[in-house]
Order: sequence, then C-alpha cells, then structure tokens
Amino acid sequence: MSKPAAATIIVVDDDDLFRPLLVGNLREADYLVTEFDSPEALLRELDKGPLPADLYILDWKMPGMTGFELLKQLRGRGIVTSTLFLTSHDDVLYEESALREGAADFVGKTRSFAILRHRIERVLGAVAAPPSGDAPAPATIGALTLDSAQHRATWREKVVELTLGEYRAVQLLATSGRDVSYREIYDTMRGENFIAGAGPEGYRANVRALVKRIRQKFAEADAGFAAIENYPGYGYRWKVSDA
Repeated sequence: MSKPAAATIIVVDDDDLFRPLLVGNLREADYLVTEFDSPEALLRELDKGPLPADLYILDWKMPGMTGFELLKQLRGRGIVTSTLFLTSHDDVLYEESALREGAADFVGKTRSFAILRHRIERVLGAVAAPPSGDAPAPATIGALTLDSAQHRATWREKVVELTLGEYRAVQLLATSGRDVSYREIYDTMRGENFIAGAGPEGYRANVRALVKRIRQKFAEADAGFAAIENYPGYGYRWKVSDA
C-alpha cells in the first residue's frame, strides 16, 4: 500500500525564534511546509501564482498586517483553504473575529506541539474527502439535508454556506435527537475540555456567537427559520421541521 501524500502547510509568522521551531516540528511530523516571515511576503508570492496548501497557519499579531487582516485578504482572493490561528492572546473577542471570517481553529502559542498537531489533524481530517465509493449518503432531518462528504448543509433545497465549525455544530444539534450543552457544541470545534474566554464558563460566549451566526445564515435561506431553540442555562436543541 502506498503511503498517503503528506499535507502541505503554509506558515506565516514574524517571530524569528518561534517560527523556525514550529516549522521544524511540522517537518519532523512529515508535513510539507512553506514558511513566510510576514503577510506581505506571502501576498507577493501569491501575486506570482497560486500556492498549493491544505492548511494555513497564521500568527495573529504581526506588524504592518495582522493575521486576521491577512485572512480577509486571502478570502478576498478567493482562497478558502482552512486556516488555523496561533496567538498569545486569550481574549474571547479575538476568537470570535477569527471564526466569523471562517477560521477553522484558534490555538494559543503556549500550547504544546502535541496539542497543536492534534488540532491540525482534526482540521485536515475534517476537510479531507472520503475515498471514492465510501462517502456516506446525505442525511435528511426534516427540512435539513446534511452532506458529510462535502460538509454542506441544505435547508428547504437551498444551500446554506457554513464554515466547517458551523457545519459541525449543526450536524451535532440536528442528529443528536436531544438537548445539546454549550460544552458539547464548543468541543465539536475545539477538542475536548478546551477552555476559552474568562473563567471556566468562558466558552459559552463563543457558542452563543456561533449559534447567532448559524441562525443568520439559515434565515438568509428562510426568513422563518426557527429550528434552533434555546435551552436556558444549558444549551440548544434542534426542532425538526417538515420539508
């Protein structure tokens, strides 16, 4: 059996001490890595032509152009490659901003490489297409259709443009058949027991922002959308609607 092709990762970080260490660890883990010491350096290279990449890893705070601003530039160029942010900031508002732009994950620089690698594998594994013939059939739950092979949600035959994290949350809510806690929803995006925001309950703000975005996107397809219901103090539930 041939060895699976290594994933290609583009790293953008201005820290000349941290970046070589990160890139070295990634290469030892068999990833193919291209590194840039500034957003401007990456954009100049992209001006020459497309760069193959399965994942972007961006530093959040860089002089001149932040990682968040760089992500918006990439999206403006039509680059929708999954993006993971590295940051020394733990403020929940930073995370919400990144997720609003479609970032797949948000990891503190103080986390160990083993944890970072796990999160990278989660992102890469989630966006990888299943082998031909093994793709699961789309699931229909009332007016909702979930295509796990493409991570696509359709509501009343209209495609709802969800990020990977948003799709995971919708899938969990719609298929669980029960009330789902804030913690469970957050863990679909982060890995179990990851703490965000201020205090042990800080992740709740992230989940509220996530659900608000999801509701807005479904409302664009159907102004009467009301399938996500609050369970006060606990989380959310999915109310099955007829197609």
